[in-house]
Amino acid sequence: MIKSDLMKKIAEENPHLYYRDIEKIINSILSEITLALENGKRVELRGFGAFAVKQRNARQGRNPKTGSKVDVKEKIVPYFKSGKALRQKMNEV
Repeated sequence: MIKSDLMKKIAEENPHLYYRDIEKIINSILSEITLALENGKRVELRGFGAFAVKQRNARQGRNPKTGSKVDVKEKIVPYFKSGKALRQKMNEV
């Protein structure tokens, strides 16, 4: 699902909300999550999961095409861990 699909779904379920307001709400939520991650904070959405940042150390990599060694710089990457309720929901049969 992409952002526009999410907006359409919310609009269908909440006909009293204007589409532009839904867009502002979603953009606000995503920007707050992004800002928190930029500041190194963890964001937890109960029943869904948690967003955090992890630091990956510098290492020696390998170019898969040529096989030559490549230096990979240290970097910080976003990380998502699904919540227990989401995992259980996905594994219901």
